[in-house]
Amino acid sequence: GVSVSGPRQADTIRRALEVERDGQRLFSSVQATWNLLERSAEDALEEAHRMGVRVIVKEALANGALTERNADMAVAPRLDVLRTEAGRLGVGMDAVALAAAVTRPWADMVLSGAATPEQLRSNVDALDCPWDDASEARLRGLTFDTHEYWAKRARLPWN
Repeated sequence: GVSVSGPRQADTIRRALEVERDGQRLFSSVQATWNLLERSAEDALEEAHRMGVRVIVKEALANGALTERNADMAVAPRLDVLRTEAGRLGVGMDAVALAAAVTRPWADMVLSGAATPEQLRSNVDALDCPWDDASEARLRGLTFDTHEYWAKRARLPWN
């Protein structure tokens, strides 16, 4: 498999899918960042899935940015929208963000990143989250410009 990251994920995915050895595609799986704040790789991931490549979504919670622990004021208006939708759906913000990823028809696996039993219990609510077209429409506007998202991510303390 290949794991990609950064503002050119889609390009990297497409290039990786072209790599062959002895007439066979080299990579049978791709892992990429996709979340409600950063959707730029979506078309490439959908293409990969259609080609029979296993798609693994990482960072579905945007490294915690889509949870209550996020204190970034630049994201606060987006979190208010997510919090409202979580209330409407009767689950936590993390479960809504994960449900958005889980319901992508091209996503074969979604990594949660849970580090505690409590986080895992809350994340598992994504499986029963009543995600619908209304949720999709309400949360579509959370997406950042790709370069802005990755610039913010590069400033995270652990980078």
